[in-house]
Amino acid sequence: MPTLVLLRHGQSQWNLENRFTGWWDVDLTEQGEGEARAAGRLLKEKGFDFDRCFTSLQTRAIRTLDLVLAEMGRSWLPVTKAWELNERHYGGLTGLNKAETVAKVGEEQVKIWRRSFDIPPPPLDADSQYDVASDRRYAGLPVPTTESLKDTIARVLPYFENHIAPALTAGERVIVAAHGNSLRALEKYLSNIADRDIVGLEIPTGQPIVYELGDDFAVKDRYYLSER
Repeated sequence: MPTLVLLRHGQSQWNLENRFTGWWDVDLTEQGEGEARAAGRLLKEKGFDFDRCFTSLQTRAIRTLDLVLAEMGRSWLPVTKAWELNERHYGGLTGLNKAETVAKVGEEQVKIWRRSFDIPPPPLDADSQYDVASDRRYAGLPVPTTESLKDTIARVLPYFENHIAPALTAGERVIVAAHGNSLRALEKYLSNIADRDIVGLEIPTGQPIVYELGDDFAVKDRYYLSER
């Protein structure tokens, strides 16, 4: 079975500002653009190529993939964008500075919201400036008001099984440019990571993760490309 590459988007503006981002659309920083270009150069240098590309509907992931493909000379490759690959929705935490939130409600409560497997943050207020329900890209879609990691997995995995897995099975080489939590969902499935362990998995920005897969998606090898 062909290789699958997972890539978290480069540093975003709200990554830099230490804010909960979720479904709010923010762009890459200059550093984030550099991370994406470096990932593309590394993939090309290591001899990687792709047939199909998948990303979310969020600018930071889309632009990361665009920059990667440009560096590889593969901007013409087909790209599928899907809301199911969006970042976890952080509900009422969206837009808040993480350190300030800790100071306000306590480190333990923030840890529960961020790191528990199935406890979501408080829902986003209906009148919040960060409500994306009216965004054209989500017209007719079930926009959440908050999500736990478990909720995120519940939308990512069916998409993988229905769209990405068939491409791999057909022999296509695939790259998925997405987000920390949507990629955690894929890693949990592929590497068979327990519920209690997946919340501790950190995925750095702009670092290609390579999965060498065997029959029935058995993992033959998994590594960061920068380490090989």
